[in-house]
Amino acid sequence: MAISYQQLTNKHPCFALDKKGQTGRIHLPVSPTCNIECKFCDRRINDYENRPGVASTVIKPSEALDAVREALKLCENITVAGIAGPGDTLATGYALETFRLIKTDFPDLIKCMSTNGLLLPEKADEIIETGIDSLTVTVNAVEPEISAQLNGGILYQGVHYTGTEAAEILIENQLEGIKRVSRGGVTLKVNTVLVPGINSGHIEEIARTVSKAGASIYNIIPLIPQHELAACHAPSCVQVDEARQKAEKYIDVFRHCQRCRADAIGIPGEKDYGEQIYLKRISHENTFSHG
Repeated sequence: MAISYQQLTNKHPCFALDKKGQTGRIHLPVSPTCNIECKFCDRRINDYENRPGVASTVIKPSEALDAVREALKLCENITVAGIAGPGDTLATGYALETFRLIKTDFPDLIKCMSTNGLLLPEKADEIIETGIDSLTVTVNAVEPEISAQLNGGILYQGVHYTGTEAAEILIENQLEGIKRVSRGGVTLKVNTVLVPGINSGHIEEIARTVSKAGASIYNIIPLIPQHELAACHAPSCVQVDEARQKAEKYIDVFRHCQRCRADAIGIPGEKDYGEQIYLKRISHENTFSHG
């Protein structure tokens, strides 16, 4: 049975409220591909950028167990095994396969997964059965006209959709998926990338909608201007704080996000051990598809 939201606030660094937590996590980069086209996302395989969507390599589910063992030797404060990319965790079956292995070999670790939510309704039962403790869904808008400005298209059931048609499918699936997974006892966190001039006036509506759907906590992430939104400005600290104040009328708000890499290891904001475990794999050819 998944642990409670209250337990997560003490044991999961991305759920700690009011103060920075001292618990650690290991991100396992087993998910190589994605099925949506976020205009601010630039997935990369490298060892120098410190942001989501980046990993030094992609590993196999079987290799993830060795990575966890090595990580626990380096950082005994690790309480969470998470998968957050570098692609979407539900676009392939590798993430859930990895969590099944972890459930057997490391039953005490919290299992945490992030997704864009496109396939969440059809994968909800499998997520619950696998024993995922916490799920993060990135919801950048709940109105198709706004979502279409942030996402160029989706690949869904073998069809490529664009514009508001893609946005309608994505939003419907995200909200339905949140409802199904939360009803199954999994704690839901929602991430929103704050983009001034696009969804900055929409945060209150997102927070209200996802809270009603079943999310327990909300995380507002400042835009990193890149890719198709490279000309946009990152929100100021004042803008981020104002957005958080609007959101917390409806839902708990997480305030300590470090915008971690998909292969981060350790306590967020402190020493990262990722390169000690993953960097050596870069030179290994044909170990896994980067998608």
